[in-house]
Amino acid sequence: MAGRVLFAVHDWGLGHATRSLLLIRALLARGDDVTILMAAGAGMTLLRSELGDACEFYPSRDIPKPFSRYPALFYLRMSLYMPWVLIHFRLEHLLTERLVAERRFDRVVSDSRFGIWSRAVPSYCLLHSLRQIIPGRPRWLEREVERGQRQLLAGFAKVLIPDVAENGGLSGDLGHDPALDWGPGRLEYIGPLAGLRSTSDVEDVDFFFSISGIEPQLTLLSRLVLDALPRLRGRIVVTLGRPDQAGTQSRVGGATVHGYLDRRTQAEMVSRARVTMTRSGYMTLMELAALGKRALFVPTPGQSEQEYLADLHCKRGNVWSTTQRSLDLATDLARAAAAPGLPRIACEGSAERFLAAIA
Repeated sequence: MAGRVLFAVHDWGLGHATRSLLLIRALLARGDDVTILMAAGAGMTLLRSELGDACEFYPSRDIPKPFSRYPALFYLRMSLYMPWVLIHFRLEHLLTERLVAERRFDRVVSDSRFGIWSRAVPSYCLLHSLRQIIPGRPRWLEREVERGQRQLLAGFAKVLIPDVAENGGLSGDLGHDPALDWGPGRLEYIGPLAGLRSTSDVEDVDFFFSISGIEPQLTLLSRLVLDALPRLRGRIVVTLGRPDQAGTQSRVGGATVHGYLDRRTQAEMVSRARVTMTRSGYMTLMELAALGKRALFVPTPGQSEQEYLADLHCKRGNVWSTTQRSLDLATDLARAAAAPGLPRIACEGSAERFLAAIA
């Protein structure tokens, strides 16, 4: 039955906006009235460009992002910011209760925003990382962090995991075999979410570079790729991942460089490419798996989750991965082209399972 849904979206990178877009469209198709709560930025720009006037947008600041070009400095800053992060979650919760009361929402859905839940109506958290991957993998510390995360999510009726439950799925340790008991029926696997669909059976693009992430790492990777393009051979397409530069295009060496590609064109490029170079964010992983494509993963420095996922699928023998610091495009692209690619995984039905889970 249609209703009024407050849908909150985390704004770290474009992956959360991209996967939430699929679920928001499913809610709209069912007839729901959807209000999107999100910080102003690239993610909101993406959702506005895709959804137009179909939804109301409510700008709301997200938690701090103390990113640095040096991973150790990022971890230090993030640790120092934790008291403010916890205060921020409390303020988010108070805002949510006010909005639910004023606007009569009957459901709250939160993509990884831990403070966006209500005591007054059922609330659901979309989350693929039940545990946080900590550098060095100290099991006792990961268990304690999971305990804290479980407590933060106690107000949600269910935690919806965009993965399959069997054989470690795509997320591996992130979304499977939690160290703690989360309670009966609270964890529900709805299946991977992927909006890209194959548009071509012909691989007539040699390399597609899909650059994304949070500054300053987005700019640093962009420079590495742009500097290397004149030395690469083949048909090459690049997107710089900047929604504010949509429509811009240039030539660098023999490559075509776009400021931004919309979802349809991005799907076309991934379908046509022999190898896609990209970050190893979870949304990207789901979309590449939906198409069964080869990839060169370059995880964002300091984001242990991306580093874990890149290493996991490299060790499984499906893709090639390297660090941004060690990136040698000619060599790394050749290794990625020699890998078999991610095994194709079916994503059909995930949106329907999401709707059933929050019914």
